Amino acid sequence: MADRQRPTVSTAHGPVRGEHRATGARFLGIPYAAPPVGDLRFAPPVPPTAWTEPLDATAYGPTAQRRGFGDGATIPEPSVPGEGTLNLNVFTPAVDPAAALPVLVWIHGGGYVAGSAASPWYDGAAFNRDGVVLVSLGYRLGIEGFLHLADAPDNRGVRDWIAALEWVRDNIAAFGGDPAKVTVAGQSAGGGAVQTLLAAPAAQGLFRAALAMSASTMVPGERWAGPAVAELFTRRTGVPATAAALRDLSDARFLELQDALSAPGPDRAELPGLLLAPFVDGELVPRPVLTELTEGDLGADVPLLLGFTRHEFNAFGGQQLTDLVFRGPNLAVANARAERRRPTWLYEFGWPSPVPGDTEGLAFHCLDLPFAFGLLGAEGVTAAAGENPPRRLADAMHAAWVAFVRDLDPGGGWPRYATGRRTVRIWETEPGLSSVPAVAAEGTTR
Repeated sequence: MADRQRPTVSTAHGPVRGEHRATGARFLGIPYAAPPVGDLRFAPPVPPTAWTEPLDATAYGPTAQRRGFGDGATIPEPSVPGEGTLNLNVFTPAVDPAAALPVLVWIHGGGYVAGSAASPWYDGAAFNRDGVVLVSLGYRLGIEGFLHLADAPDNRGVRDWIAALEWVRDNIAAFGGDPAKVTVAGQSAGGGAVQTLLAAPAAQGLFRAALAMSASTMVPGERWAGPAVAELFTRRTGVPATAAALRDLSDARFLELQDALSAPGPDRAELPGLLLAPFVDGELVPRPVLTELTEGDLGADVPLLLGFTRHEFNAFGGQQLTDLVFRGPNLAVANARAERRRPTWLYEFGWPSPVPGDTEGLAFHCLDLPFAFGLLGAEGVTAAAGENPPRRLADAMHAAWVAFVRDLDPGGGWPRYATGRRTVRIWETEPGLSSVPAVAAEGTTR
């Protein structure tokens, strides 16, 4: 296709040239911040250098993920080499500034140390078909994004999320989106990112709704956690937890250091869960996210759709681990919001995978993603969901996500989660409604 036939959009930093598709157009690898290299490796994100010639936006940009994942990974998430990892992708039904379509901003998961916005599971085709602009973003991971350093700002990955949302606010109208109709969404660590943004003062006003899938609280949440993890890092690796000591190390060396930090051992008894993750810094994240979401006012009026799969981590630690890490904390958030009559919807994905193996018969972690995205034909879905996953379930779940982004209500007879009527949408072959048992509603196991 000749360049003049390809869609071109002017952004605040320069023009980008994408490509047409059956469902609209896509623009891949757009920088929302300068490459985090050299003196910027551990700095807050800064705007990219402006350009004048159209930037080719037909291939995914570099990813912060550097580790290759084999066949055992549920989600195919490519690692793309390069320095400009702070980039995003825009999938739009219409390159028309007058369209003013609702926008879904997607933050990928991966335990804050892995994951990629270049996954085919995060393609925006189905959302575009249904009139929603989708933006997926990359952000700094692991040491670069979340290790407390004595001479650098904390929570650099969180700062990246906010910078991307600011880019959406300033630029998405040119792609056909409405900056006043932004929903921030994510799964697993991405769901945790959504909840962190709800609890972050600097993120308020950048989105009007939130959608958190399988958000986890597997992070040390108190103010002391960041320095404690940094101390553990130095003790285990012999490398000072400073930007000066780390700035020039290779990606391969970073992976070695992250593995050393995360390895089990008695010296991390007080630091369970994920060590390289958002933490309380007194500024960007003023207090523990779960505390803010259950007791505070930040994000309280933002419509929130949240939920989990029935057997998230059962294959690794049984139902008790699933309840402890996912079900209990999310129920605590839903119950606290219900008590204050905040707009909240809760779901449980219960359709079991028929694929033989450790997860056969389980609605395991990540299995709900291709249903929510309406992408049952995407690469890798058959390995997780079998040859014939129920299209009706995918259509219903995807339609609820679209309705929530568009109307701030998932519709379909799914009522708000409320005190005295703890109604949960159950996503199975035949979607239905259920009430959370009283014991489980208190955030304990059922």
